[in-house]
Amino acid sequence: MKKLNLHSKKAIAEIICLLYTILFVYAAVSKLLNFENFEVQLGQSPLLSIYASWISWLVISIELLIAAALLVPKLQSIGLYAGLGLMTMFSAYIFIILNFSSFIPCSCGGILEKMSWNMHLIFNCTFIVLALFAIVLEKQTNINATASTTGTRTVKLTIGIIVGSILIVFILFLSSENIIHHNNPFIRTYPNHPAEFSNTIDLKHHSYYIAGFANNRIYLGNYQYPMYVLSLDQNLKNKKLDKLHFDAKKFPFQSITISVREPYFYLSDGNVPVLLRGDMKNWTITRELNSVPYFTRIVPIDSSMAVFRSNNSKKLANVLGIYNADAEQKTTYSRELLQSRNDGIFDTDGTLLYSEAAKKIVYLYYYRNEFMTAEKNGKLITRGHTIDTISHPNLKVSLLRDGKQYAMSTPSFVVNANAAVVGNLLFVHSRVKGRYENKKLWDKSFIIDVYNLKNNTYLLSFPLFHTSSKVLNSFAATDTHLYAIIGNDLVVYELKKIIKNEMKFNN
Repeated sequence: MKKLNLHSKKAIAEIICLLYTILFVYAAVSKLLNFENFEVQLGQSPLLSIYASWISWLVISIELLIAAALLVPKLQSIGLYAGLGLMTMFSAYIFIILNFSSFIPCSCGGILEKMSWNMHLIFNCTFIVLALFAIVLEKQTNINATASTTGTRTVKLTIGIIVGSILIVFILFLSSENIIHHNNPFIRTYPNHPAEFSNTIDLKHHSYYIAGFANNRIYLGNYQYPMYVLSLDQNLKNKKLDKLHFDAKKFPFQSITISVREPYFYLSDGNVPVLLRGDMKNWTITRELNSVPYFTRIVPIDSSMAVFRSNNSKKLANVLGIYNADAEQKTTYSRELLQSRNDGIFDTDGTLLYSEAAKKIVYLYYYRNEFMTAEKNGKLITRGHTIDTISHPNLKVSLLRDGKQYAMSTPSFVVNANAAVVGNLLFVHSRVKGRYENKKLWDKSFIIDVYNLKNNTYLLSFPLFHTSSKVLNSFAATDTHLYAIIGNDLVVYELKKIIKNEMKFNN
C-alpha cells in the first residue's frame, strides 16, 4: 500500500465508494419495485418476522442514505463507515440464519436471489473487506491528520462499528426468539405410560400416509404410487399390497387420496368435482358420487355422505359443507362453523376429521387453540379450546400479483400440527411447550394431548418418541392402538387402561 501514490489511493477509494453506491441503490430500488415480496420475505424470516413492518422501510432508507453520502466528497468517510456497519449486520444475519435458525427462509430479491446463502455471505464479506480497504486509503489521503492519530482512531472506530453491528443483530435474534417461542403459562399432565411403544417398521418411502382402518388392519396410501394400498395387521405384520381398479383416464386426477371406511374405500382429488367409492373386497370402484364441489379437504361420513372444506367466493375464505349424493340438494354449506380471526384463509386452516363412533365432525385449527364439533348434517354442537394460550393466529397475510394471490407474510407458528379422533377422544399433536416441561423430552419426542369431546376437557399428555427421523408426517388411532408415520417409519403404540377407560366412559 506504501508503493501507491496519493492519486492512486484516492482513485481506488473512489472506485470502492462507487461500487457501494451502485450496490445500495440497486438493492433499494429492487426492494421498492417489489416491496410486497420484500416485506413477505422479511416476515418469513425467523429473526426479523416480528419487526418486518418497520425494518423493511428502515433498510431501504438506510441504503439510499448511505448511497447519497458516498456521492458527496465531504460525507464519503461517514458513508464508508455506515456501509461497513450495514454489510456487517447483513453478514451477521446470514451467519445466524445458517447456524442457529430453526429454518432457512427464502433469499433476497434482485440479482442476489440467484445466490445461495453461503455465496451471499461470501459476497457480503468481500464488500466488508473493500470497505475496510477504502477507509484505510481514505484516511491515508487525508493530509490534515497525522499518521498516528489516523491509525488509532480508525482502528478503534472500525472495531466499534463491527462489534456494535453484530451485537444489534444478535440482540434482535434473541428478542425475536423470546417473543415467538415463549413458554405459555399452562401445565400438562403426564401420567405413567398411558401409551407404550409396541413396534415399528421401515416403510422405505416417506410418501406413505394413513388411509384408515378395517378388519383389525391399518391401510396406507402412497402419494407416489396412488394405485396401490398397503395393509398390515395391528402388530405391523402380515403385509398385503392391493391394487385399485378404476379407469384413471376418465378423471383428470392430479393428487389422489385414499380413505378407507369399512366396507368401502374412497378416492378423491380436490381438483376434480367427484368422490369415487369402491368395494374393499376386490378394490374396484362401484359408484361415482358426482356433483361434489371443488374442495381442499374431504372426509367420508358414510356410503353417500361426506364433509368437505372449500373456499367461498368472498376473499376465498374457508368454509365447511356437507355433501349427500342421495339428497335432492346434494350440497349444503355450514358457513358459521369456521370462525375467522384474521383473513379467513390461513387463520382458519386446520385438520378436518370425522368420528364414526360418536357421529361427530371435528375441526381443529392449526394456528390457534380452538376446535369445534358438529353433527353429521353440519349443525354446530360445541366449540372447545386446547390448553395452550394462543387464541389469535400469529400470522400476517399479504396480497400479491395485483391482489390475485394471497401469501402468508409471517412465519406460520403452528399450534396444533395434526390430530386424530376415536369416539369422543381427540388426540392432538401440539407444538407449544407448557410450564415446567422437560426440554429434553421435547427435543426427542412429539407431544400428544388428549381431550374429551363430550365435555371439552383436557385429559392427559404423552410423548411419541423420534425414530431416525424428527418429522411426524401423520398419525391415527383406534380404540386399542395409536399409529404414527415418522419419516419413513411406521410406529405403533398400545393405548393403556387410563385412555381406554375414558373411551368406555364416553361410550
